[in-house]
Amino acid sequence: MARRCAATGRGVQSGNNVSHANNKTRRRFLPNLHQVTLISDVLHQRVRLRVTSNGLRTIEKRGGVDGFLLSTPLAKLQPEAQVLKRRIKKAQEKKAA
Repeated sequence: MARRCAATGRGVQSGNNVSHANNKTRRRFLPNLHQVTLISDVLHQRVRLRVTSNGLRTIEKRGGVDGFLLSTPLAKLQPEAQVLKRRIKKAQEKKAA
């Protein structure tokens, strides 16, 4: 499983450890990922996503997982979030018809 946020797409970054003697060695900055269970109002079920703390704040700000996915362009979402967005759109269309 990749270390990447399903909501924001944030992943692993790299940089340097710099010692007091100014020696530089490579290091990795890992994202603060959490496995969270969010409730979808449209699908009426729980959805598990692996998101960063920042991604979770963004989801809550946009009105839950449904509001976040519907307001975010498909190109900016990770594959598992894209599948979820399609399911939500299909359920909305079915409910409207």
